Amino acid sequence: MDGQLQDKAPLNRGLAAYATKAVETKGRLIKEPPPATRTEFQRDRDRIIHSGAFRKLRNKTQVFIESEGDYYRTRLTHSLEVAQIARSISRTLGLDEDLTEALALAHDLGHTCFGHAGEEGLAEVMQPYGGFSHNEQTFRILTSLERRYIRFDGLNLTWETLEGIVKHNGPILDESKLPPTIREFCAQWDLELANFAGPEAQVASLSDDIAYNTHDIDDGLRAGFFRLDDLKDLPLFGRTLSEIHEQFPHAAHERLMQETVRQVVGLMIKDLLETSYGNLRVLQPTSAADIRRAPQAVISFSFDMHGHIKLLREFLHARMYRHSKVNRLCARARRIVKDLFTFFMAEPSCLPNAWYEALRAGKDDDIHRARLIADYIAGMTDRYAIVEHRRLFTTETTL
Repeated sequence: MDGQLQDKAPLNRGLAAYATKAVETKGRLIKEPPPATRTEFQRDRDRIIHSGAFRKLRNKTQVFIESEGDYYRTRLTHSLEVAQIARSISRTLGLDEDLTEALALAHDLGHTCFGHAGEEGLAEVMQPYGGFSHNEQTFRILTSLERRYIRFDGLNLTWETLEGIVKHNGPILDESKLPPTIREFCAQWDLELANFAGPEAQVASLSDDIAYNTHDIDDGLRAGFFRLDDLKDLPLFGRTLSEIHEQFPHAAHERLMQETVRQVVGLMIKDLLETSYGNLRVLQPTSAADIRRAPQAVISFSFDMHGHIKLLREFLHARMYRHSKVNRLCARARRIVKDLFTFFMAEPSCLPNAWYEALRAGKDDDIHRARLIADYIAGMTDRYAIVEHRRLFTTETTL
């Protein structure tokens, strides 16, 4: 970080006035005694880390299906990378690092097996039954599907963490488009959907953008979808690559690749910090509530950086996400997910015993059945979904 930013950064100086304060939390839906040795936001983070859904991220796809290789990122390693970037930014801005980390670690809990391909398959078959999105599924996990505690379902997280999960992409102005789970919860506890999320949630959201845009480049290079030379026309990467190559002309390809990605991450963080400091100077917030009520996001990239990110995403879509190898993997993934859903809708008694008992204990209608089956499939890891599909659709004659 350059000297200019360092002068502005409240490093190790406590929380800024506009940070979300754990001592001022709006609390939890189910009242609990305060933790003796942690803040409320530390408790949230720890509950997320200890959840079953978080452990499953180890074997869930980021871009490459887990069986394609050990070195590619999974949802778990991606979430850890987002959390590291988010904590660094939060510390510099004087925000609550624990709340930021909790949001970063939880943001992908609702992703299905096989990444976006699995989500697309499940969304297609769930369309007649209320639809499916990983954002709603994350909320379902946090508020009802995790069953670890005697006194409540879900993790009973603080208002600030749940608000950040729901609104990490900005205010929700059209409540008619709210997923059912979030609509029902907001009827019990208002998450103030028309406002922006707090500053920590805004940091976590943009840290996700930094992590997946840069690290997908890393994975794409490693997979051979493109070469370092192909990045020269991307302003963000091309300029950085040229400077590194000039300074280290004999560097090994692997080190050149890693150094380029590392420096681009740093450039994106620097741009976010400088832009956010400018926004804070204009707004002059004295509380996190001021940031929530602001007319636009306070934590943001510059206009130029938005342009660079747009070009980067276009490059990744053209050269990686739509590559024939990825297309084939995605097609197989969608087929597996849709086959499993169709089978269990027709044969619900073939669900695992606990899931079948839960189905019988609920409403006797297709919407309830479909939602429960979607919960079951969404919770599968890549490996488990493949094995389950093989068990149910094997061509072998022996049982």
